[in-house]
Order: sequence, then C-alpha cells, then structure tokens
Amino acid sequence: MSKIEVNEIDAQSGTTITVGSACKSVAVPGNVVKTNAVQASDAGNIISQSGTTITIGASGDTVSLASGASQSGFGRSGSVDWQTGSIKTATFTAASGEGYFADTSSSAFSMNLPAGTAGSIVAVADYTRTFNSNNLTIVPNGSQKIGGQAFSLALQVNGQALTLVYVDDTEGWINVQNAEDTETGIPLFVTATGGTETTSGDFKIHTFTAPGTFAISHIAPSPSGNPNAMDYNVVAGGGGGGGPRGGGGGAGGMRFSAATYCGPGPLKESGSLTATVASFPITVGAGGATGSPRGSSGSNSIFSTITSAGGGGGACQTCNGNTGGSGGGGGANDSSQSGGGNGNTPPTSPAQGNNGGNGDAGNQTGGSGGGGGKSGLGSNGSDGSGNGGAGGAGVAITITGSSVAYAGGGGGGKDNRGSGGSGGSGGTGGGGGGGAGSSGTPPFPGSAGTANTGGGGGGGGQGYEPLGGGYAGGSGIVIIRYKFQ
Repeated sequence: MSKIEVNEIDAQSGTTITVGSACKSVAVPGNVVKTNAVQASDAGNIISQSGTTITIGASGDTVSLASGASQSGFGRSGSVDWQTGSIKTATFTAASGEGYFADTSSSAFSMNLPAGTAGSIVAVADYTRTFNSNNLTIVPNGSQKIGGQAFSLALQVNGQALTLVYVDDTEGWINVQNAEDTETGIPLFVTATGGTETTSGDFKIHTFTAPGTFAISHIAPSPSGNPNAMDYNVVAGGGGGGGPRGGGGGAGGMRFSAATYCGPGPLKESGSLTATVASFPITVGAGGATGSPRGSSGSNSIFSTITSAGGGGGACQTCNGNTGGSGGGGGANDSSQSGGGNGNTPPTSPAQGNNGGNGDAGNQTGGSGGGGGKSGLGSNGSDGSGNGGAGGAGVAITITGSSVAYAGGGGGGKDNRGSGGSGGSGGTGGGGGGGAGSSGTPPFPGSAGTANTGGGGGGGGQGYEPLGGGYAGGSGIVIIRYKFQ
C-alpha cells in the first residue's frame, strides 16, 4: 500500500477540499481529528467549541435522540418529559424521567414504579379529575419504599398531581411536589342539565314535559350584561270539561318571562330568574280528569319560585265552573244556566289566566267555553242555535325559538235540543272541542286538551259524552331558557 505524508493540504481552487469520492469511506484509524467546529452542508454548526464550552446544534435547530437511543451524563433539573401522546387508562409501568396523565374515569388502576436509583424521577397527574371516585395506586418496585414506607400509595383527590424522586434506599421515593384540586378552565356562561335540551342560536332551552330536575352546575363569573338571566314558561295542567251540556275546562295558568327573546309585552312577567348553582325540582301539572257532573281541575306546575295554578274544571248544566289558573266554563240547558269559574286564582301580576265564560239559559242553548289563556275569555254561551261556546284563545310565545301557543280554553258541550249545531271549538293553544248532541243526527265527540299545552278539555254534549261527563284537560309544561355561549 502506498503512503503519502504531507504537513498541510490546501485547496487548489476555491475553499472546498474533497477527501475521498462518491461511494467511498474515509477512515482515520487510531488517530484523532481535531477541529473547533463540525458543520453541515449548509454551513450550520453541528458541534462547536469555544474555550471549555461545547455547543451541540445552533440557534433555531432541534437536537433529538434517535428512536431507541438513550442519554446519560446530562443530569436532570427535577423535571420530567410529559407523555402527552399516551394517556394511561389501565395499569402500566412508569419509566424514570417521564410524567404521565392517568384517566381513571372508567375504572381504578395502578402505576408501577421502576427500580429506583438516586436521582430517578417520575410524575403523574389526574387527567379527568376522577381520582376521588376511581383511585390511582402507585406501587413501588419490589421492597423499595415510598416516603420511608414499603407500601403502595393511593391518590384519592380529584385533580391531584404528584412528582416522586428516588433519593436512597432508606427513604426511597420522596414526594417533592403535590397539587390537589388543580384549576380548570372557567365557563363564561351558565351550565345546566335536565329535561330535553335544544338550542336556539346562543341560547339553550330545557323542556320538561314530565317531572324532573333542573341542575345548574356553573354560573357566569361576570354579572355584566346579565349573563345569568333565565327565562321561563310555566304552564299548569288544564281543567277537565263538565257534562252533560257542560262547560269546557279552564286552561292551566301560564306564567312566562321574556328577557332573552321578544315576548308579548303586556303579558310577560317583569324581569327573569337569576341562575344560582343548585338543583331545582320541576313539577309538571297533570290535566284534570273528565267529570260528571263537573270536570276536575288541573294540577299546578312549579319551577323555583314560579307556580302556575291548574285550570278550573268545567261546569255542569246546574253547577258553576271551578276557579283556577283560568276558570272553568259554565254549562246550560233550555231553562237554567251556570256560571264560569274565576280565573287568575291565586292572583298573579300580570294575570296567569282569565275567568270562564258563563252559560246561557233560553231556547236551544249550549254550554259555554272554558277560560282561555291570557289573551281572552271563553265565549258566553252559544249563538242561539244550540252551539256550544268556543274556548278562549291561548298565548303564543317564542321561548323555544319557534312560535308555539299554550293555554287554550276548552269548548262548551252542545245541548241536544237543537236541530243542528255543534260543540264549541277549543281555543288555540291546546283547548279541546266540546261534544255535540244526539238529536236527529249521529253523535259527534268532543276532545281532550292537548298534552303539554295546558289546554282545557271540551265539555260533554247532551247526547255524546264519555260516561256522562266532559273531556280531560291537557298536561302542562315547563320551559327554561338561558345564554350558554
């Protein structure tokens, strides 16, 4: 083998010196290559030295270990590398220098510690803030200790985070940093659950068609702009219709606010409720049962401080309608009459309902309509041809984002002495129609109030009524609306 010995190699042209050629390796056996800097092809430093300081990489570079490689001799400063890409959901063995997020939302499990040597460090944090219900148990390796005790350690505080450093075999792993109930982000709006949840723009709506619980877990931290305002629509059960020749059932009382949407100004209640962290039982009133001779009144609906009264039961031909949110309608025949019940009982302002219409006496008259919602009363008697009186109209509001009418009065039943005519129509908002008579034609039934509207039931006609009475009232409803984003 030939050998060339020189004191210096210098470039003949330019500043580049090439040693070897493509596909060849250049070896320096048993010798040392001395330089102050090793650079990449783009002239960036890979390794450089200045005095006694050696720098790996350059500003803006990323220095990383190859997969499977390990480092030693660099030491640690009491920190760990958090394994954010591997959330732990079952028992695992930790490695020194790493921190873990443990998700115990489904079940409790364990973190096994590695064999500790002086300076080993491990950390863990409650990923789902569920350590209280499902513990994370930290298990030492073999006979090694945690805080001087050769026992496992159970983390039992929601949001807990722990950092352990192995000091020596006497005390083993020592907790150097512990956090409990760590902070989470704070929602800027009301957070609640219960009923059927829907949204309308930035507002959430909870609709209860049966009893339940409205649970508020968080309120807005700032009072600016009234972000904790809660609108409500509380409608009681409608009254059942009376019969025969009976009055329609009164609509359930209706109380609503409209701070977060445009509602009927004269009828809405002033202001709205303010959200507080609490659980509120919700009562949804049932409709009144059919009655003979008088219909049963509906049941109250309740949310927080708001109670709406059940609608009054409809009258028979000789008895008055019941009082209630709206009063039950009066009944009548050709020689006698009865009065409608008083509405807005107990009183609220604005009124939660209206009086029931009175029955008529005289030739071929029918029963009166039931008391309607806030917008009108039931008709007073018939039109003189044997027709039952119409139920009073209810109120349409847009608390859910769409216009929906509630609390219509039931229509009055028809007297059978007429040569024609029909039962009174139910009021808009779920009121049931009154029953027709039987003279000369097939009987025609009335109808019950519509469920979850608080509509009153129709009164029974002389020739067609269920078991001699009227028709059942519709159940009530509770709706709650607030800003959630």
